[in-house]
Amino acid sequence: MSSVEVDPGRLDDAEALAAADPGEMLRRVASAAAQVREAQLYTAEAGVERIAQGGRPRAIVVVGTSGSGLAGEMLAAVCGQGCRVPITTVRGHRLPGWVGAADLVIAVSGPGGTEETLAAAVEAVRRGCRLLCVGAAGSPLAEIAVQAGVPFVPVRAAGPERAMLWGLTVPLLLAARALDLVDITAEALERTAGTLEDMSHQCRPASESFVNPAKQVALELAGSVPVIWGTSPMTGAAAHRFASQLAANAGCPALHGELPAAWHDQAAMFDGPFAAGSGGSGGSAEEDFFRDRVEEPEPTRLSLVLLNDVEEHPQVTRRRELAAEFARDRAVPVVELTTRGTHPLERLAGLIAHIDYISVYLALAVGVDPSATVREPEERTL
Repeated sequence: MSSVEVDPGRLDDAEALAAADPGEMLRRVASAAAQVREAQLYTAEAGVERIAQGGRPRAIVVVGTSGSGLAGEMLAAVCGQGCRVPITTVRGHRLPGWVGAADLVIAVSGPGGTEETLAAAVEAVRRGCRLLCVGAAGSPLAEIAVQAGVPFVPVRAAGPERAMLWGLTVPLLLAARALDLVDITAEALERTAGTLEDMSHQCRPASESFVNPAKQVALELAGSVPVIWGTSPMTGAAAHRFASQLAANAGCPALHGELPAAWHDQAAMFDGPFAAGSGGSGGSAEEDFFRDRVEEPEPTRLSLVLLNDVEEHPQVTRRRELAAEFARDRAVPVVELTTRGTHPLERLAGLIAHIDYISVYLALAVGVDPSATVREPEERTL
């Protein structure tokens, strides 16, 4: 990323921010609390409780891509490892072979026309699965739900699908509540909305960089390739969200994982050529003072981002501390973000809001339109 040009001043210039964000992605991120409240109303009107009439399913399979697929990860994270029903996410066209009439399939598509999700939803109907659909009103997914006679929860479009996360996730959480798989009261949902509003206030565009927690981290990460590690299944899901948002909003490559497995899989990078741009010695190589520095680009470097959970396993806490020390010893910058709150949904919401703002501010700092989407390649006839 040696060609990245960062303009820190743009983040504190209201006019420059507005010009760099024509799709109003900052405003869309700020809609998270409204999405939580609105989704509750839409879910109640859809009668999602009907999915519990057949009793508890053998398994829950969430089908969806992009932000829709992440909604499944968030459902599993909030339900926790003690959940009495396994929850899995499918991001392709086909359901696993074991999925059948004893299982609940939740088809999620923000625009309601995602090819992979539609194919899996049709397959779920054919196999006789219980089915719940979440997506845009009047969409092909809505038509499938009507034809199958299953609940459909509409989601109001809020820009790109990645900006609709809470509208897509809350119906899944309420479905799990109807199945008695998670304890989410109306009060917990309102506290979650309040947490999202509080983060929006802290990260508002008018808040200057030296006090804005999202602008600060965005500037710290600019010009690096972040390695993002969660310390629990919950923050592991957040790490996946962070890497996806950095790619989609800022065009920034990132890796993600969950400790302790991420340590075994990825720690060798910090002794590799990108650790501190030192040519493979992680910052300890002898400097060549006689090389030609004319037009020499600044080397790509790694940064380590740790997403800490207040309820992480004690052994994971120790591994996290060692990982941070290991990275700093190799001149790798370390950023740590920690969850707050008591209910799992509140903790996850605050962290997701923070990283969503970081990704947008990073895009704006490097001159990338955070609302841009990648065009699908045109099919070619051989």
